Amino acid sequence: MSQTRIEKDSLGQRELPVDALYGINTVRALENFPLTGRTIATLPGFAAAMAMVKEAAARANREIGALSADRAEAIIKACQEILAGKHDAHLVVDVLEGSGGTSCNMNVNEVVANLAARLAGKPAGDYAFVHPNEHVNLGQSTNDVVPTAMKLAVFRALEGASLALTQLADGFSEKKKEYSETLRLGRTCLQDAVPMLLGQTFGGYQAVIERHAKHLEDLRRKLLTVPLGGTAVGTGLNSRPGYKQAVFRHLSVLVGHEVRPTPDAFDGMQNLDTCARLSAELRNSANSLWKIANDLIVLSSGPGGGIGEIALPAVQAGSSIMPGKVNPVIPMAVCQAAFAICGNDAAIAMACQQGMLEINHYELLICDRLIDSITLLQRSATIFLERCVRALTANEERSWQNLLASSALATALVSELGYEPVATIVRAALAEHRSFLDVAVERGLLRQEDVRSAIRRAAVEPPGASGDANSLKMQIL
Repeated sequence: MSQTRIEKDSLGQRELPVDALYGINTVRALENFPLTGRTIATLPGFAAAMAMVKEAAARANREIGALSADRAEAIIKACQEILAGKHDAHLVVDVLEGSGGTSCNMNVNEVVANLAARLAGKPAGDYAFVHPNEHVNLGQSTNDVVPTAMKLAVFRALEGASLALTQLADGFSEKKKEYSETLRLGRTCLQDAVPMLLGQTFGGYQAVIERHAKHLEDLRRKLLTVPLGGTAVGTGLNSRPGYKQAVFRHLSVLVGHEVRPTPDAFDGMQNLDTCARLSAELRNSANSLWKIANDLIVLSSGPGGGIGEIALPAVQAGSSIMPGKVNPVIPMAVCQAAFAICGNDAAIAMACQQGMLEINHYELLICDRLIDSITLLQRSATIFLERCVRALTANEERSWQNLLASSALATALVSELGYEPVATIVRAALAEHRSFLDVAVERGLLRQEDVRSAIRRAAVEPPGASGDANSLKMQIL
């Protein structure tokens, strides 16, 4: 029979496992919030961020004389063990606990206090040496600790996402160079449009992904402005003089970056617009990957009965019934991740908007969904690069034949021949079920041997772009 201990609070008492490092506040949260089945220890970087906040607070309180040296040292050692991941099994509050972060904060406070008791040779639940509220939580409130830890955890998570996007952009840059001379049919509204280069297509993908990586990095730096020191509502009530300056100095050392207080403490406690803005940019980034993935799905379609201008690497069989079928599974996975990120953004937007009066009490949902979106974006960008983009190839002959069969050169001829004459040729080609170029050559407007150079000139340097009115006329009889 397992041994237990009893803890009491103003609401009554509860029985706990004798070796549990958490206390009665955590037990009540376990009873009240059995929602996701995922604990705060499973949120990447969050428990570590909470431990850093608690350690910084202990160091600051010791420095200003609010906490004795022996108590501070015990708290610091306990926090360092949590930071190392040694006690995740005791950080058991659900990520969607409904107490505005109080259960989460008290779970950490209780684990730190009981680790300190253990260091002093006392049993768990003996808070005479280090008390969860009086000592571990000294100078703090759930309302400034949890949003601070949340922002620090998200800051850390974003490092990998920005890097993954940058690497994906580099992958498209390589494809831009590789296919800088490959002509293809540009399409608008999924209809034939004008000649262009495949390298230009990949260059467009590179540019938008680089832009998203920069926006994410800019927003990432803003996460280092946090409301710590505001305690319950921004007044700093129950913290000692000098605490706020000291806690930010110690926290910056632990984080490895300068962490700054919000210029207006009340704003910092009330508003999470930075998180909403970040979520929107994660959604925007995912949507751009979604668009690119869809493009690759369309361009690789067929291959016999579709466009088939590029070939994606065959990473797995595409059907249990159709032999040899290969599907664009990596781009489809990227799209699927984008759908989920869009859903997360909706939840985050609602949670950020639903702050009431002096605080927002939905920070843990925001943290959970932000980190999920970051993880999905990072992983989808990584597999997109490694399992698809690096190894995709162009079917240059198919691209050329699709181009020849279209009216893509028609627009390039308008400046020399006029819109209506060119439109007449296009209509004639459609009516006769022939290519535009066949009709144009037959009518003596182009020579067959000049077709490729004329198309390339239209793709690389449209008529008039260089200021030379004869730039295409040389190719026209």
